[in-house]
Amino acid sequence: MAEKLALPLILPNPPPPKPFFQDLHPNSAAAPPPSSPPNFAPLFHDFLHHHQHNSNSPQNPLNYPSSSSNPRPRRRIGKHRDPNKGKPWFHHRLSFQGELTFQSLLHPQFDIQNLDAELSSLFNSGHPDNEFSDDFTETVASDVLGIIKALAHYKKCDLALSMFEWIKKRSDSENLINSSVVAVVISMLGKDGQVSTAASLFHSLHKDGFAMDVYAYTSLISAFASNGRYREAVMIFNKMEDEGCIPTLITYNVILNVYGKMGMPWHKIISVFDGMKSSGVSPDAYTYNTIISCCRRGSLFEEAKGIFEEMKLAGFLPDKVTYNTLLDVYGKSRRPKEAMEVLKEMEVNGFSPSIVTYNSLISAYARDGLLEEAMELKSKMLENGIKPDVFTYTTLLSGFEKAGKDESAMRVFEEMQSIGCNPNICTFNALIKMFGNRGKFKEMMKIFDDMKACGCKADVVTWNTLLAVFGQNGMDTEVSGVFREMKRSGFVAERDTFNTLISAYSRCGSFDQAMAIYKRMLEAGVAPDLSTYNAVLAALARGGLWEQSEKIFAEMMNGRCKPNQLTYSSLLHAYANGKQIEKIHDLAEEIYSGEIEPHAVLLKTLVLVYSKSDLLQETERAFLELSRRGFSSLDITTLNSMISIYGRRQMIDKANEIVNYMNESGVTPSLTTYNSLMYMYSRSSNYERAEEILNDLFSRGRVKPDVISFNTVIYAYCRNGRMKEASRMFKKMAESGVAPDVITYNTFVGSYAADAMFVEAIDVVRYMIRQGCRPNQSTYNSIVDWYCKLNRSDEAVMFVGDLRKLDPRISKDEERRLSERLMVMR
Repeated sequence: MAEKLALPLILPNPPPPKPFFQDLHPNSAAAPPPSSPPNFAPLFHDFLHHHQHNSNSPQNPLNYPSSSSNPRPRRRIGKHRDPNKGKPWFHHRLSFQGELTFQSLLHPQFDIQNLDAELSSLFNSGHPDNEFSDDFTETVASDVLGIIKALAHYKKCDLALSMFEWIKKRSDSENLINSSVVAVVISMLGKDGQVSTAASLFHSLHKDGFAMDVYAYTSLISAFASNGRYREAVMIFNKMEDEGCIPTLITYNVILNVYGKMGMPWHKIISVFDGMKSSGVSPDAYTYNTIISCCRRGSLFEEAKGIFEEMKLAGFLPDKVTYNTLLDVYGKSRRPKEAMEVLKEMEVNGFSPSIVTYNSLISAYARDGLLEEAMELKSKMLENGIKPDVFTYTTLLSGFEKAGKDESAMRVFEEMQSIGCNPNICTFNALIKMFGNRGKFKEMMKIFDDMKACGCKADVVTWNTLLAVFGQNGMDTEVSGVFREMKRSGFVAERDTFNTLISAYSRCGSFDQAMAIYKRMLEAGVAPDLSTYNAVLAALARGGLWEQSEKIFAEMMNGRCKPNQLTYSSLLHAYANGKQIEKIHDLAEEIYSGEIEPHAVLLKTLVLVYSKSDLLQETERAFLELSRRGFSSLDITTLNSMISIYGRRQMIDKANEIVNYMNESGVTPSLTTYNSLMYMYSRSSNYERAEEILNDLFSRGRVKPDVISFNTVIYAYCRNGRMKEASRMFKKMAESGVAPDVITYNTFVGSYAADAMFVEAIDVVRYMIRQGCRPNQSTYNSIVDWYCKLNRSDEAVMFVGDLRKLDPRISKDEERRLSERLMVMR
């Protein structure tokens, strides 16, 4: 696979932006629909029907609001001050005629057809001798600015823009339209969502020779930023600097905020910050708070702490926003202990924790799997008179979902509804993820209906969640379909979407397509961040490409991006899938010794990779290390890994201990749990227990059995010569809508051949071909090998000679391979 990588694995600086997303494979035929799960296409069609007209600008609902209980008014970056502070507009600076004109324009029955006459009266109000005097021009220019600002205040954007265009056509427009007027108009259009109109106006004026100053540039940058068009905001900022226009404090604050929203690499954020200081612009408290906020992505808790200390050395006292932001950084970095230290310092300095504070703390514990502690914080909130909100409940719901505790997650949701707390789009996205990852697509579709009934529209996170869900379930056709529909609905793919697509396609086994998405991301000018590197590493890990993984890791260590626990986790998986056991041991020792922080995620990954590698002693060491280090909350994946290795070793009592722990801890068994238990019993003397577990799956209705479930039970019966029961299970499999695969048929072929029932074995081959399932090497090996083992080599020769009659599509290479195998066996 490595030689097929048509992209640089040492990630380059991204090329300049290009138009977004032309089709990745415009000439390729559509992929055939998957056979599993059945009957999903109508559900997906219904979803598209419900949401195909949603073209609202996407927002990120996971950014919790940073509110403060102190009555300290905070001005939004890039916004002009409103001297009226929300009160009715006062226009003390308008002339008498300017005020009359404004009142006429503001009148509800004003007809825009009369705009020319109304504005002409404003310009003709002076004495003819004074019409072109400096004083008169200054008065009219002041009236123009005041009226446009007033119309913008009253949200008469179209009228204000028409007035601006009327004035622009006058021969003396250069005396009337100044940078303040342009800044006001651009800011007004940005607030009204007409950012493309604002950009066109800006570029038109610039082309006509109008000298754009820092206020006009900053207004356009703010307009792009407030409408989520971050890359265009950065392009305007770069253009501004290229033209020698010096940014102000507000400009820098806006662009730093944009860099944070985009998840720009840390070195680029610091480069802007250093450039700001070197140009003589001193940061303010908002600047420091913004840079700390930029550390949320990438687990940059050490960098956030450094900026926090620099802020205090610069003479700025941290406020509630500072503490809440720093606390949130620790939360997103899975550092609950440090988050609690911030809370203590915050309280010592006289700031009482708010709902935002508690939500960040709960997020820190929930992300780290410490759900009991997270629930205790919710109780403490109530004791302090703070009522949990939708973000509190959604964070807890997501935490329980990730831990596989579905019943606890639903209890949180029910409590949320019982107290009258309405779910938001984040809540619905969490529920979509929970049901989708469990393969419960009907329940997932019901969430869509509930979401619509509540007035919530799918956002970019909804689409990304769907991409992740379908990728998790190996449904690459649906991944492509959702992505196409996402673009049709007006959502522009940003970094998170690219990262999700890379992960989704790699989970579906479409490694080349995952790498094509990565190349498209670079070509679109989107800079990779920590999540991108981790997505690429995870894709490489699934293919066991450990050498390429080490190259990516080396680049990260060279300073472009700081690795986190997920980075090391992907490295461990790459080594495990690449059969590099010694490299796993080396990395494990670095974790155990503390050279790499022994985070719960890494210890759980060691359990998983050692279990996968069938190394019992090492698996148990990692599992016990979790408890020794105080990580008491074990997720479903870790517990399944223990059941799997105990099952393969026929350590039935040990496996049942884990199952009992799951039941006592409220961890909902997954399909992997049931399949591992069925596998264990299928190889034991108590093989009939495998079918009992399968029947339990049906009766509980929690998860639907898959082809592995049925294959395991069929194998149990075939292995013990009970072909009638195996055939009964095959029939039940078809009735359940689960399509047999080549392993299903090979199990029957091998069992019949071992019992010298070659007619029946060949009939199975004939049937599987009719059903569209191609025999593989193992299919024919079983028949040829058992003929030879039973001293019936002549019949084996005849079987190979007549094989083309049975399988007309068999290749000559396969016939030659079987003939050579037959010669060796004889």
